[in-house]
Amino acid sequence: MMKKIKFVLSVLVLSGCEVGPDYHPPNITVAPSYGESAATQPAASVNSSRVSAVRWWRGFNDPELNSLIDRALASNLDLRGAESRLRQARAQRGVVGSALWPQINLDGGYQHARGSKNVVIPAAAFTGGGGATPAVSSAGPIATPAQVIAGGGAGGGSSAPLGGPESPLGEGGFPGVTTDLYQAGFDASWEVDVFGGQRRAVEAASADTAAAIEDRRDIQVSLLAEVARDYIQLRAAQFEAEIARQNLGNQQDTLELTRSRYQAGFATQLDVARQAAQVASTAATLPELEASIRQSIHALGVLLAQDPDALFAELSTTAPIPPVPPRVPVGVPADLVRRRPDIRRAERQLAAASARIGVATSDFYPKFSLTGSFGLDSSQIKQLFDWNSRYFALSPGVSWPIFDAGRIKSNVEVQKELTRQAATSYQSAVLNALREVEDALASYRMEQLRRKALADAVDASRQAADLARQQYEKGVIDFLEVLDAQRSLLEAENVLAQSDSEISLDLVSLYKALGGGWETQPVTQ
Repeated sequence: MMKKIKFVLSVLVLSGCEVGPDYHPPNITVAPSYGESAATQPAASVNSSRVSAVRWWRGFNDPELNSLIDRALASNLDLRGAESRLRQARAQRGVVGSALWPQINLDGGYQHARGSKNVVIPAAAFTGGGGATPAVSSAGPIATPAQVIAGGGAGGGSSAPLGGPESPLGEGGFPGVTTDLYQAGFDASWEVDVFGGQRRAVEAASADTAAAIEDRRDIQVSLLAEVARDYIQLRAAQFEAEIARQNLGNQQDTLELTRSRYQAGFATQLDVARQAAQVASTAATLPELEASIRQSIHALGVLLAQDPDALFAELSTTAPIPPVPPRVPVGVPADLVRRRPDIRRAERQLAAASARIGVATSDFYPKFSLTGSFGLDSSQIKQLFDWNSRYFALSPGVSWPIFDAGRIKSNVEVQKELTRQAATSYQSAVLNALREVEDALASYRMEQLRRKALADAVDASRQAADLARQQYEKGVIDFLEVLDAQRSLLEAENVLAQSDSEISLDLVSLYKALGGGWETQPVTQ
C-alpha cells in the first residue's frame, strides 16, 4: 500500500511540471502623448484627458443615430457571426480540456453464437505445444473447455464472438456448440499529463477564446463606426440636395428676371441662354445626390439586418448633419494599447502561439497512461450480476519516442517561428493603431480650420451674389458676372456642407481608432 501511495505522490509532483516557455506579455514602449494632440490648435478641441468613448455616438446628440446604433447592436449579422465563432472557441476549449481527465465508457451486450463442426482445432494451439500433439476435429476428441478458455476464450471482457479469423476455433466459437454470452461493464483510460503538454494545450485554447472575444469586440467597434458614417453621409447628401434646391430656386428667379429684361430690351438672348444652362446644370446635380441618399439608406438597412429599403420612410426626411461635441478627450498612447480590441486580440494570439511551443515540446517526453476495465460476463442472464461473473483488467503503460527522424524537433521550430510571427503581428497592430489615431487627429484638426475658412468664403460669396443681382437689375454690370457669382456661391456652399460632414466623419474615425464602443455589450460567459 505504501508503495502505491508513493507512486501516486510522485505522479502528482511530476504533474506540476510544464514544458515550454512561460508566457509573459510583451512590453511595448510608446510615447507619453500623441504628437497631433500636442499641437496648439484651439479649433480642434482635443486634449489628452482620459478617453471616455464607451458611448461616443451620444456626443452627437442625435436621437435617430442613437436608435440606429442600438438596433444594429441587437441584430447585425456580422456581430452574430462573431458571437458564433466565440461560442465555437469556448466549445473547442472544452474539447481540449477534456483530455486532462479520465475517459470512461460503459458497454454491454448479448451474443448468441454457434461454431462450425468442420473446423479442425490443433490441440497445440491451447497447450502451447510445438506440433507433436495431433490435431483434433469436430468428429474426434477436442481440447477441454478449460484449455480453450486458457488459450483465449471469452474471458477478459471481450464481447467479440468466441474465436475469430486468427483463432483455431473459427468465427463461431466451439465446433458445433451453440453459446450465449451476456456482458455488462465499463472501461477507462487516462493519459497522465506528467509534463504539462496537455495543460499547455488548454492554455492555448483559453488564449484562443480570449482572442475570439476581442475579435467580436473589434467587429463591434467597426460596426458602430460604419453605422455612424453611413448616417452622417446620408444627412450630408440630404443637406447638399437642400442647398442645390435652394440655389435652383434662386437661379430660376434669376432666369425669369433675365427673360423679362430681354423682353424689355435690357438683356440679350445670350444672357437668357446662359442662365437657362445654369439652371439645368444645377438641376442635374439633384439625381446624383438622391442616388447617394438612397444608397446610404440601403447600407443602413443591411447593417440592421433588414431589407435595403426598410428604413426609407424613416430616414427620407431631411435632417441636419450631426454636429461634433465641443471637447474630445483622446487619452494617451498607453491607454490605446490597453483598450484597442485588435491589439488585445493580437496579444492573446501571441499567448496562444507561445503555449503551443510547450505542446510541441511535450512530445520529446514519455507519455504515461493507465487503462482498465471491469465488467460482468455470464452465459445465463440470471447469473450476470453474480459476483463470480466479474472480470477486470488494469494496464499501466508508457510510450516514449526514441526515433522520429527529427519530426518533433522540427515541429517545435515551427511553433517557435509561429510565435515570432505572432509577436511581429502584435507590434504591427500597435504601430498601426498609433498611426490611425495620429491620422484621425490630424484630419480632425485640419478640417476644422478648413471649415472656418470655407464659412468665411460662403459669407463673401453670398454677399457677392446679392450685389451682382442688384447691380444687374440696375444695368450696372454684365449678366456674365451674375452667373459667375451664382456659380461661386453654389460651389462654396457645397464645399462647406462637405466640410461639415467631413468633420463629423473624422471624429467617427477618431473614435474608431481609439477603439471606442466595445464596452457597451459585455460578452456573455
